[in-house]
Amino acid sequence: MRRLRILVLMHPDFVPPDSTEGYTARQINEWKTEYDVVSTLRTAGHEVRPLGVQEEIKPVREAIEGFKPHVVFNLLEQFHHEPVYDQHIPTYLELMRIPYTGCNPRGLILARGKDLSKTLVHYRRIAVPTFGVFPMRRKVKRPARLALPLIVKSLSEDGSRGISQASIVDTDEQLAERVAFVHEQVGTAAIAEQYIEGRELYVGMLGNNRLRALPVWELKFGTMGGPSARHIATEKVKHDPSYQERVGIVDGPAENLTPEVSARIQGTAKRIYRTLGLDGYARIDFRLSADGIPYFIEANPNPEIAKSQEFATAARHDGLDYPDLLHRILALGLSRAKAGVSVG
Repeated sequence: MRRLRILVLMHPDFVPPDSTEGYTARQINEWKTEYDVVSTLRTAGHEVRPLGVQEEIKPVREAIEGFKPHVVFNLLEQFHHEPVYDQHIPTYLELMRIPYTGCNPRGLILARGKDLSKTLVHYRRIAVPTFGVFPMRRKVKRPARLALPLIVKSLSEDGSRGISQASIVDTDEQLAERVAFVHEQVGTAAIAEQYIEGRELYVGMLGNNRLRALPVWELKFGTMGGPSARHIATEKVKHDPSYQERVGIVDGPAENLTPEVSARIQGTAKRIYRTLGLDGYARIDFRLSADGIPYFIEANPNPEIAKSQEFATAARHDGLDYPDLLHRILALGLSRAKAGVSVG
């Protein structure tokens, strides 16, 4: 790829230093994606400018006018500290006619609401857990169709925010308590869905029109919580490196899947990606039940792409090393801009 001017948008707290020297593993974990993207693209010869933005759009316009980037690498997942505003950044970039990486605004909106994405995917005859939505300031009453046990989550937050072992509820009293927790502590509506006992599987996707499904990847829970613990991707499982190391949580290729089952899961991921109007790159999350049914859990447009995260490791396993992965993501953003306004 030719030498590019690349503006990298990120949260101000995650603007990385030039070197990781002198920082603890916990500190590095906060901005590892931003550091990996910026340092890798610089090493590849590009002119890279990181920009932390969160409260004002003016710095983005000034950087576009002054730096004149060929493309924006979008690592912003919220604005005004609100994840539901994430789609407005690519919308703004489209209005400025600047190519950008990652998903288009419509795909971000359709994937954001777990109820909407599940409804659309279910319409395509893809298995999803039965679910119910509990809006803020409403009495919690479990619909008869919603059988216990359930897992209770934020309707719109990602990154496993607010998810712990207490998120799985076995009684109506526990359901009411956990919905109240989501309302009060996370500050969003709650979704309660059928708890699927099974394996946690991910499929990374790359592409705008021609899609590439990465190998089926599995989150393996080690000795987490002992034999009685439910194996779910809690906040600690996702974001606490010392906890991950202590209990042996790792991710890697999903083992003991027949080629037919792997191909079916990858094919289902492609159908979901298209159904939700996604482009650029995304991760599709499944629970594989004991009877072999892959249940769609959620879609994650613009997932974490640090070198150590499952998206990048699955790509490397598929023959796409980290610099090539980032260049592929850049190429997808540039080609979408040449083709016209976002595919959504």
